[in-house]
Amino acid sequence: MTRPHTPILDRVDQPADLKCLSDAELSQLADDVRAEVISAVSETGGHLGSSLGVVELTVALHAVFNAPIDKLVWDVGHQCYPHKILTGRRDRIRTLRQENGLSGFTKRSESNYDPFGAAHSSTSISAALGFAVGRDMGQPTGDAIAVIGDGSISAGMAYEALNNAGAEGRRLFVILNDNEMSIAPPVGAMSSYLSGLYANTPLGLFKDMAEGFEATLPGPLRDGAKRARQLVTAVPSGGTLFEELGFSYIGPIDGHDMGQLLSVLRAAKTRSTGPVLIHCCTTKGKGYKPAENSADKYHGVAKFDVVSGTQHKAKPNAPSYTSVFGNALTFEAQHDNKIVGVTAAMPSGTGINILADALPKRVFDVGIAEQHAVTFAAGMAATGLKPFCAIYSTFLQRGYDQIVHDVALQNLPVRFAIDRAGLVGADGATHAGSFDIAYMANLPNMTVMAASDEAELMHMVRTAAEYDDGPIAFRFPRGEGRGVDMPERGHVIEIGKGRIVREGHDVAILSFGAHLGECLIAAEELEANGVSTTVADARFAKPLDRGLIHQLARHHKALITVEQGAKGGFGAMVLHDLANQGAFDRGLSVRTMTLPDRFIDHASPAAMYVDAGLTAVDIAATAMQAAGVIGKLPHLG
Repeated sequence: MTRPHTPILDRVDQPADLKCLSDAELSQLADDVRAEVISAVSETGGHLGSSLGVVELTVALHAVFNAPIDKLVWDVGHQCYPHKILTGRRDRIRTLRQENGLSGFTKRSESNYDPFGAAHSSTSISAALGFAVGRDMGQPTGDAIAVIGDGSISAGMAYEALNNAGAEGRRLFVILNDNEMSIAPPVGAMSSYLSGLYANTPLGLFKDMAEGFEATLPGPLRDGAKRARQLVTAVPSGGTLFEELGFSYIGPIDGHDMGQLLSVLRAAKTRSTGPVLIHCCTTKGKGYKPAENSADKYHGVAKFDVVSGTQHKAKPNAPSYTSVFGNALTFEAQHDNKIVGVTAAMPSGTGINILADALPKRVFDVGIAEQHAVTFAAGMAATGLKPFCAIYSTFLQRGYDQIVHDVALQNLPVRFAIDRAGLVGADGATHAGSFDIAYMANLPNMTVMAASDEAELMHMVRTAAEYDDGPIAFRFPRGEGRGVDMPERGHVIEIGKGRIVREGHDVAILSFGAHLGECLIAAEELEANGVSTTVADARFAKPLDRGLIHQLARHHKALITVEQGAKGGFGAMVLHDLANQGAFDRGLSVRTMTLPDRFIDHASPAAMYVDAGLTAVDIAATAMQAAGVIGKLPHLG
């Protein structure tokens, strides 16, 4: 592929090099960086639209501030590709999200220009305030700058941080990157509020941050700054919400106008003594028409052709688990008017968009606010509705207190559809669904299921829809299913009942969730080595199918549990039950196979499971060792 012509970027290796460029050259540098981002992501895939939206802002921030002494904290981090290009990582930018390559997010271990790792939203202001306190207490750190999007700032944690930062009164910069687009179009009052701030205000009109601020601005902006105090208001006192929280507010400004950005950032850096919020309006996907014209602004893309924008997506052999969930939920909702869907800014990511297209009044996208989503669903459940709360495993972690206190404690029948369970590939450790089995199954009143294939997922959607005795959760992985025959409609599974899918007599493999396919391959390996193998699909981590477990334990030399989750989950519950029933008193051989007690770096899902020691060969080898069988598996050499 022909690389773009980038003469100014070719002169830049570190942010200090930007100090030697004129303002005009900085504008040209932004064009070069944008071309480089498009070219690189076309080869790797990744978060394109968000990165294109902050190109000028990134150049301006590095031109004005002095990283790495000054700490630039990117919220979420999926917009950090321009930042990585300008901070000594251009030579590796085409390894983005690849095994042993650059992370798709900021990562402390990757570069000292990444002072704080991110991939979940709404953390940047809290972290930046921490840096500001460290600076004021004599630590070797300079200014702290948090860049947060309009979607991320809708989360409660961001307001907690704004409130604390305003009360502290320390010098701190918050850049509100307002592109009116998170992953899906942002919803809620905050988006409307931000839009209202500049709907009738020409870009470039500034509110003075403090007495005398106007004098620091170039002539064309000075008069506009004086008028902006009256024009940009939203609360009775005449100030903005951010001012009421203790911030000096500047904006809104055009985030693609290098002149405005440089003027404002330089003035803010020179004159501010306390917390400042700069409201910067940008366009997601800016400068690449296929992204600008796409509904999702190319938020996350596969490899693509730069000229046409056509993405090179492999044709699936089976439907994705996410689409199966969305279609099954929609089918159930059409038969039950009490079913509603709740998502936290991820309608397409979770499949809830399918229900929204069919029954829009039955879907509630609450924005990036998982805590609220859970308690909101609990409130609806208390009325007799049947809420399905669809949230990625890694994001549901942020609503855990609400799951415990507002759902489980009150035994409210909220249905948790946990997408992206297990290892997820290029997004890496930050997005891995490693912990939900443990954190859900240890709660009283909670029922926990895991789908072993896409047909089982349909059964679990139906089961959850029919279950009203308390909260229930079902987990499923990212990607396509196993290609099994699909029913027209799922059937109700008896609560706490697993199934045997293959009969044997030497060893038993008890699988929980989507690793059943690997377990069946392992059974074939074992049979080839003369080891007769039973394979069972547990279906439930809670309540356990104790009858099935004890039957397997009594009639086999060894029992192996397998799950796509961390230690302390399904296997731990099986061990606890067997121990309490005295099964080990009879010399039973048991092994639990889980994700290892460490975070696994990004790679393909298959490579990540190799790293985790959870391949079919690993399972077969573990089973043979547990059964005391000496053999040689084909792939072990």
